[in-house]
Amino acid sequence: MAKAFWKAALLLGAGLGAVPGASAGFKVVALGVNGGVEEGNLTSYLIRSDSQTRYLALDAGSVLPGISKALEKGSFPEVTVQNAAPLTPQGAVFRNLISGYFISHAHLDHLAGLIIASPQDTKKPIYGSADTIDTLRQHYFNWRVWPNFSDSGSGQRLGTYRLNAPRPGQRFSLGLSGLDGVIYPLSHGGVTSSMLLVSSAKENQQLESFAYFGDTGADKQEKSRDLNAAWRVLGDEIKQQRLKGMIIETSYANGMSDSQLFGHLTPALLLGELKNLEQVAGGAGSLKGLKVVISHIKPSLTAGDDPRAKIIRQLEQGNSLGVNFIFMQQGDSQDF
Repeated sequence: MAKAFWKAALLLGAGLGAVPGASAGFKVVALGVNGGVEEGNLTSYLIRSDSQTRYLALDAGSVLPGISKALEKGSFPEVTVQNAAPLTPQGAVFRNLISGYFISHAHLDHLAGLIIASPQDTKKPIYGSADTIDTLRQHYFNWRVWPNFSDSGSGQRLGTYRLNAPRPGQRFSLGLSGLDGVIYPLSHGGVTSSMLLVSSAKENQQLESFAYFGDTGADKQEKSRDLNAAWRVLGDEIKQQRLKGMIIETSYANGMSDSQLFGHLTPALLLGELKNLEQVAGGAGSLKGLKVVISHIKPSLTAGDDPRAKIIRQLEQGNSLGVNFIFMQQGDSQDF
């Protein structure tokens, strides 16, 4: 079985090495884009550098359903029935192309897919804040909620996942993805969430970066300075022409009362925060063309209510910054 795994991994990697003269950047595949309610389409993205073959998962709310949808949409053209064997194409992506996971915080809608699929996963690292990793260890992989597929914690340790909690602000290697990362704290309604700044450098080219935000509220509502600190980091990335894009949440349409936000953003709050980013990134016009993927929109079960359409309209109407808002659907891929 080990030989079959490595054979499949090598086959899937064929043709995906560095391309001479290609511009540096990233590929993102959306495995899940919503926040809450619908268990088959919860927040999860894959990212890889153009120069690498394997992906890092950014949260893991829905994993296998998203892989299936992405295969249907042709988002993994390197995977075929023939070169995936003896696995299914879905299994080959899951087991061989995902090299590790970053979990922004330990809410169920950001890691349910990882937990449920863990019995058939291969050995991989999981990265997160100390709070996130501790919650995984104590409250998920504990033989009560789920068998302990990690390398620490209570009971028999099955060791599929190596748990890692790098210090905030400290650069670290993201396993076999060929990417580096730095974690920054975010405030999410009393829960510690986090942003991951992913970076990659190709030979003879400057560093390229991409920012992934876990759930977060606006600084004013959260009585926090966490987003302000994140904007200062990203402002410098923009000044240095390194930032290729970001993924950030907008959970609710405008009009939601502060007491009902529970540590989330609306279009108005996001636009206000992006104006703060503009100020530290060089002033007016500095965000023009910046690719911003909107994530974690919460579906409604009310007839005739379409939160996604409302949020798209409200962001576009208020976009005086020239930002390029992107609304990925499950299974979509996007180059940055």
